[in-house]
Amino acid sequence: MASSADNTAGQDDAISVAKMCYQAYVDKDRALIERLIADDFHFTSPLDNRIDRKVYFERCWPNSANTADFKFIHLVQQGERVFVTYEGGNTGGNSFRNTEILTVRHGKLVDAEVYFGWSLPHAAPAGGFTKAGA
Repeated sequence: MASSADNTAGQDDAISVAKMCYQAYVDKDRALIERLIADDFHFTSPLDNRIDRKVYFERCWPNSANTADFKFIHLVQQGERVFVTYEGGNTGGNSFRNTEILTVRHGKLVDAEVYFGWSLPHAAPAGGFTKAGA
């Protein structure tokens, strides 16, 4: 997999770049993700507002230590953007579901928007809701 990242992937290979970024978290491969993330990268989530590459590596990369796996539910490319919904697992045995919009340009991740989902299993029963949603 690392050899794929050594070659700059084109826009048509945005899904491959996205998958390699997630796999870098699972493999704890900092060298790989550093090659995949552009110098002008920005990251936004409910907790982070357009942080730059340096802050991303300080704040987010340490989460790789607890990342066990990703199961892709949806991977859809539209131009230079990849819409990803995944179920992630951590080393503590907890699972969660998130959606992200990744922008890949010239084989590099330039922007990530993260939308937090829910814990797995879902706290609400099928067809129901939690008290907070009432």
